[in-house]
Amino acid sequence: MILTAYELQVLYLSIKVAAAAIIFSLPLGILVAWILARFQFMGKSLLDSFIHLPLVLPPVVLGYLLLLTMSKKGLIGKWLYTYFDISFSFNWKGAALASAVVAFPLMVRSIRLAIESIDQRLEHVARTLGASRLRVFITITLPLAFPGILMGLVLGFARSLGEFGATITFVSNIPGETRTLPLAMYTLIETVGGEYQAMRLCIIAVIMSIIALLASEWLMRWHKRKLAG
Repeated sequence: MILTAYELQVLYLSIKVAAAAIIFSLPLGILVAWILARFQFMGKSLLDSFIHLPLVLPPVVLGYLLLLTMSKKGLIGKWLYTYFDISFSFNWKGAALASAVVAFPLMVRSIRLAIESIDQRLEHVARTLGASRLRVFITITLPLAFPGILMGLVLGFARSLGEFGATITFVSNIPGETRTLPLAMYTLIETVGGEYQAMRLCIIAVIMSIIALLASEWLMRWHKRKLAG
């Protein structure tokens, strides 16, 4: 199947938005997962609920909340635009932000489960030998949690590729700027005679998801072989 110029544009934009969403949210995702997995503190349940809130809230509500907070006139967006000239309104960066918010709980959940499955005695032994908490985290926790981090990346990337409601509410459906794969399919489905092109985009989305899952599986096997020596 030879892709048309329009399909290539949509595909490139979708990958750019999903990749940016995952790359910029991954460090925070690892930090939050580590805190939730290893520390007990007042308000932990509240923080956990807040992190997972995007999973249960309607995407349109998330998009509206982003509009209130991160647009040029929003509580945070106005400050970012005034002092750092950063704007998320009606551009691909806003689409990436919406995707990151929606995918964040899946990423944190996967990484947290991986960290919780690590035998804490390994970390305690390293601490008793004089290693700092940061060094233990970098040299023991992160490598052992790598499969979970990888799975979180794949789940987050796939969720970002499929994001629709929050994106169209926050940054609209602008061709070449915010019209990602799901939005392009929605536009074609709403267009008379666009069913064939919508089906082509559907096939592209399925192929991309399969490639991502296969790549994830290959990377996890490679990591296991590496750990086994």
